[in-house]
Amino acid sequence: MTLGIDIGGSYLRYEIREESLSIERGAMKSSQRGLYAFIESMLEKRREIDTVAVSYAGQIEEGIILSSPHIVIDETDIGTSLLSKYHVSFFIENDVNCAVMAEAKYFGCDTLNALYIGTGMGLGVMEKGRLLQGAKGIATELGHIPYKETPFVCGCGKKNCIELYCSGSALQRWKAYYGITEALSLEKIYQSNTQEVQEIAQAFHDALLYAVGTTVTLFNPSLLVLGGGIGKRALVYDFVKENLEKYALPLGVESLEIVRSELENASLEGTFLLKEYHV
Repeated sequence: MTLGIDIGGSYLRYEIREESLSIERGAMKSSQRGLYAFIESMLEKRREIDTVAVSYAGQIEEGIILSSPHIVIDETDIGTSLLSKYHVSFFIENDVNCAVMAEAKYFGCDTLNALYIGTGMGLGVMEKGRLLQGAKGIATELGHIPYKETPFVCGCGKKNCIELYCSGSALQRWKAYYGITEALSLEKIYQSNTQEVQEIAQAFHDALLYAVGTTVTLFNPSLLVLGGGIGKRALVYDFVKENLEKYALPLGVESLEIVRSELENASLEGTFLLKEYHV
């Protein structure tokens, strides 16, 4: 029996499966309880669980949590701590790496990129069936590439990350910066005539196209999947489709298919594939 967990800056979602049969699923605010504490509570409740697999919105190296801009960390080496108390196998991977595994299986494609925009911005790269991870597992941290200076400090410690312009948290930061009191949804920034909101919208668009153009030019995928609470929205998809040619290498765009994620939670789905990827 496998406990799959997807934890991000806003929510922790989980599902327990016996092979392909779903036994239990649920969600909570990720600020309610630390990840390790939550895993322990589930293992105490369901002794039949023999595998724990985690999709984590942060940097992971060989099973160790290095950092996360949006999540409070209550244990960095969860696997070792669990093994000292429970007879379980443990796997943990970056959330967008988990997502790209699930997207690869869903779309039947082995050379693809998954660009996810939600609370932050993340990228997963699959090259001929293999994850691109780098020396310390942070090879595709697209949200933290240097872009333009901001008045804010990112969770990673820098002030020029591209996700400070293009993400859900970015919209809220700029809203506070400009003293905007009304709700600021994605639709709102597209429709508003207010100068400050238009500036936020322009900055969001520029960063979005820079991120997508960089991704397509560097990794030359045959399929680009747009996902996440913001990234899979029709407004974002249509904008990228209409404008990408201005930002990416023409040969890369020529053979590229762009789609929106069709999975309810690709990162969580990917946790149930982690075991086979780490064998």
